Amino acid sequence: MAKGGEKEWIESCEIMVAIEELSLLKNEGEEKKLPTLAFLHLSSLLLQVLDKIGPTMSVLSLDIRRNIERLEEIYLLDPSSNSSLMEIVEKEAEEGTVRKADSCSRAILWLSRSLDFSVALLQGLEKDSEQSLNQIIEEAYKTTLGPWHGWIASAAYKIALQLTPDREVFVGLLMGKDKDNAKFKGEIYQLATLIQPFLHEVHELMKKYCLERLKSS
Repeated sequence: MAKGGEKEWIESCEIMVAIEELSLLKNEGEEKKLPTLAFLHLSSLLLQVLDKIGPTMSVLSLDIRRNIERLEEIYLLDPSSNSSLMEIVEKEAEEGTVRKADSCSRAILWLSRSLDFSVALLQGLEKDSEQSLNQIIEEAYKTTLGPWHGWIASAAYKIALQLTPDREVFVGLLMGKDKDNAKFKGEIYQLATLIQPFLHEVHELMKKYCLERLKSS
């Protein structure tokens, strides 16, 4: 079990761990293969970032967890056959289940959109020091998840937005004790640079099977 100091360090380094994961994928030329395990790991890491916002993101966080669990379950059934997102989606397409509500393909779609949202949120923190966290979240939502949410999901988001913490509190939780603002912004920029090509490949996979425009209720 991690001691107090270790636990705090672990909880404040999600961005750096994601950067290391993506750098390894890039160096090994694995980006375009879309490894399932790496996608699950990145989704889990950025879920931890959203959890730091608090109850505001509880609805979104719950949805992300369910999608992670669905994808993880199918991966663990046969890791060798489900080692890449492409293999999973192709298999469901052949079975005619790719567009079903409980398909792994839909889980991948919504996880990729949630990752888009998380990155847009972090970029908002990096680029504009004047905006409140509420404003940054709202802009990130409008450009990523918002276009694909139905009225129920949109209404839940608008209610949750009222519980957003102060920007300084959130940034402090992400930075941890031993990191300055310039270094933190540099890490966000590095993360966005690394993750965007990976997410582009996921979105292209969704387009290939005509899933990219699916909406929630």
